[in-house]
Amino acid sequence: MQPFETARVDGAPAVVAPDGAAVFPLLDLTGQGSFAVFELAPGDVTRAVSHATVQELWFVTEGRGELWRRQDDREETVALAPGTAASIPLGTAFQFRADEDAEGPLRIVAVTMPPWPGTDSEARPEKGRWDATA
Repeated sequence: MQPFETARVDGAPAVVAPDGAAVFPLLDLTGQGSFAVFELAPGDVTRAVSHATVQELWFVTEGRGELWRRQDDREETVALAPGTAASIPLGTAFQFRADEDAEGPLRIVAVTMPPWPGTDSEARPEKGRWDATA
């Protein structure tokens, strides 16, 4: 049995995700999923990527921005604001950006299933909608 854990984002070390966003890894359930917070400064745009083996569920807690997603012939851009949830299914190309005029960062809590593997090959570069700045 895996022991239960508690984590706080203000105590988590920040790492840079392959797309350029700041990530605060929080919790991991072995073999099932991991939980983290992503942050993107106002005006920043991530690099477009797709995942090789994981999928994610996102929930916006602070800030505003946009998420672009593409699967085969389906493509969409959606507004991100507190209370918005979005899915990133396996193999989906995606990119996100934070509004330039926001008072603070775009903050997203995310569950990754299975847990983030930490390999260089997990995030594959894709052609995105915007020029990356992060």
